[in-house]
Amino acid sequence: MKVNEIMTKDVFSVDQNTPVSKAVKTMAENDIGAIIVQIDGPTFGIFTQHDLLTRVVAVGKDLETTKIKDVMTQSIKCAQAEDDVEDVLRVMYEENVRYLPVMDKRKLVGIISTADLFKLTFRASEGYAEEVI
Repeated sequence: MKVNEIMTKDVFSVDQNTPVSKAVKTMAENDIGAIIVQIDGPTFGIFTQHDLLTRVVAVGKDLETTKIKDVMTQSIKCAQAEDDVEDVLRVMYEENVRYLPVMDKRKLVGIISTADLFKLTFRASEGYAEEVI
C-alpha cells in the first residue's frame, strides 16, 4: 500500500511569524496534532504537540509573543506519496516522530500520522477477523 492511499490530504499551515497562540488555536479548532510552518525558501517546518510541550510550555515561553519559527522543528524528514507504507512506518519508528509531511516530488500533498497508521492497522485487523469468522 502507498502513502497517498492513507495520508491526510487536508494540510493546515501557518506563516513562520505566527504567534504560537494562533497556531495552537488552529490546531485545536481542527483537531490536529501538527501544523506545517511556511518559511522563506523552498523548505518548511513543522510544529507539533510535542514541540508545544517541550519548547513552549515546559520552558515557560509566552504563547502570545513567541513566534512559531522559534519553537518549530526545522529539519524534518518527508515521505513521498508513492512510498510504501511499511517503509514510512519504519522511518517514523526509527526517527521517533508521529508526523511526516508527504511530498509529490517537491510539492507538499499531505501529511501522514501515527493515527493514519492506526486506522490502517485497525481496518486490516477487522478484515482479518471477518475472514477468520
